[in-house]
Amino acid sequence: MIPRYLVDVELDQLPVLDKDVIVIGAGIAGLFTAIRASKHHDVLMITKKSLLDSNTRYAQGGIAAVFSDEDSPAYHRQDTLIAGAGLCDHEAVDVLVHEGPRGVQSLINMGTQFDLENGEFALTKEGAHSQRRILHANGDATGFEIVRALSENAVSNPRIEVWDDHFVIDLVTEDGECCGAIVQKPSGERLFVRGKATVLCSGGSGQLYRYTTNPEVATGDGVAMAYRAGAYIRDMEFIQFHPTSLCYPGAPRFLISEAVRGEGAVLRNIKGERFMERYHEQLELAPRDVVARAIVSEMEETKSTFVYIDITHESAEMVKHRFPTIYEYCLKYGLDLTADWIPVAPAMHYMMGGVRTDLNGETNIKRLFACGEVSSTGVHGANRLASNSLSEAIVFGRRIVKRIDGLPPLQAKPNVRNEQERISAPIQAVVERRLKLQKIMVRYAGLRRNENGLKKGYEELKRQLPIFQSILTQKEEFEFANLLTCALLTTEAALQREESRGAHYREDFPTRDDLVWRKHTVLHRTQGITEERIEDV
Repeated sequence: MIPRYLVDVELDQLPVLDKDVIVIGAGIAGLFTAIRASKHHDVLMITKKSLLDSNTRYAQGGIAAVFSDEDSPAYHRQDTLIAGAGLCDHEAVDVLVHEGPRGVQSLINMGTQFDLENGEFALTKEGAHSQRRILHANGDATGFEIVRALSENAVSNPRIEVWDDHFVIDLVTEDGECCGAIVQKPSGERLFVRGKATVLCSGGSGQLYRYTTNPEVATGDGVAMAYRAGAYIRDMEFIQFHPTSLCYPGAPRFLISEAVRGEGAVLRNIKGERFMERYHEQLELAPRDVVARAIVSEMEETKSTFVYIDITHESAEMVKHRFPTIYEYCLKYGLDLTADWIPVAPAMHYMMGGVRTDLNGETNIKRLFACGEVSSTGVHGANRLASNSLSEAIVFGRRIVKRIDGLPPLQAKPNVRNEQERISAPIQAVVERRLKLQKIMVRYAGLRRNENGLKKGYEELKRQLPIFQSILTQKEEFEFANLLTCALLTTEAALQREESRGAHYREDFPTRDDLVWRKHTVLHRTQGITEERIEDV
């Protein structure tokens, strides 16, 4: 079994720092929540790299919210529920679609500049949306613009202290209440940061897979530490693979935004044939999981490692104006978006599951909150609707801060009990272990799954469990332990769900089974795997 704490510490021997609110992570969820919380509280933001290293920064498409007269929250709700394939929480979706516009307004008030056309927001459409409701910035650099505005805000705020290059090892709990976290400084020294509220905004687990659009820092730390602390982890089998990431020798797996298809790009196999009509009536704008699996089928059939995305029929001016970042990026590798077909393949993109929260972002552990990709609010169900993730982070960030405002001061006097003897055996090259784990996940728990493969993957992963008996000291070792935890949770949940739904596809159970499987899989460190029925509204 995975132990309660990753490291042995005597809590009363550690230096203690008191803060009102501790925010772990620095994407849109962390920055927005920290800024909102700083109105009434002293905030500490801890990031293991820097303020600009998060998934948000790479978000191109934009942020979904109802701003057009032709659109309505009811339409947005319907699109979200359809994409979520029967697993969305209706109340959470209602919260998102009604409070999204107000959240976007808060971003604008904090200095975010969205693109305008004739004085109105320039709205675009993405896959599975019925209306134009995606606000974007600098064409296709929405995430970067949001992070720019929010980090300038946070850095200049006297009530927010930012710690770069610090690693949060574990959450400290006492009697079902979170009291803060054990943090390792760049020097290796550890301390206990105590807080009235702790907010996990640590992002997803993209590094579970060898091919991912996520940055190096996305190692599932928040999910893993919450799991160790006794939080419920929900729907980990639902991993969204983005259908179109750049697949070119020497280039990282850079995202070619869904919005490119939204503006008319088509997909072709290596023979040059357009193929989406064989798979779905919405063609290139079908739900992401459908497009990703179609691409894999074409790759297998034509024995290639990629397909092409082609927007050469649109005017060069439009393409450069609308997608300046993607255009420039491809150009670096000698590919011209306006004239060339661009080679693409699916890559891990987003984790739909995570730490289960209520409508105020609070977990089953009192004073512990989760926001953004690390959380499972119920908004995304089995498949996230494009551009709903940024909206979710701000809508639930606002709610978390309201809830924190009403919390009484922390009374608990925590005590960390070490349950096991750790051996100081050095861990053999973490880099190799990480690559091995990624290969297992791609092979057995990727876009297509089956019982034999999942069982085999699960057994191979379990062979790595002795790491939890070792004495860990380095950031890379903690990250590997966290990735291993998330890999085991993902594989176990995928084995449990004997159907195909949303982003979870089982070759041995290719159809969706609402009678048996319209429910969540929930994992808990001591209670194991359980199921949670969906209450129909």
